[in-house]
Amino acid sequence: QVQLVESGGRLVQPGGSLRLSCAASGGTFSNYAVGWFRQAPGKEREFVAGINKSGGNTYYADSVKGRFTISRDNAKNTVYLQMNTLKADDTAVYSCAAVVSYSGGVYTRARNYDYWGQGTQVTVSS
Repeated sequence: QVQLVESGGRLVQPGGSLRLSCAASGGTFSNYAVGWFRQAPGKEREFVAGINKSGGNTYYADSVKGRFTISRDNAKNTVYLQMNTLKADDTAVYSCAAVVSYSGGVYTRARNYDYWGQGTQVTVSS
């Protein structure tokens, strides 16, 4: 129903910043809660950040709290992930995911989400 496309991933230096975008089409975007997940080779997929359908509530993994910010612009059908003070451990494929939300909550489990983008590579290295 909804299609998601991530963009913005690239090679950055430790301590640098990057903004990822998740563009949605094919659905009523304001009905969807959205989350960002990441996965490094050989590692489990992990939750990074989530935002509720209105944008009024967010939640972050402890590993990124204070460094990353999730936001959304429903008029543009886009969710963003601003990443600051990047570390080598942030290197991963970052994917966005969406689910129709009735409660207005933020969701932190991959199993909560129904729709996924293809992912974008973020590499933090000297």
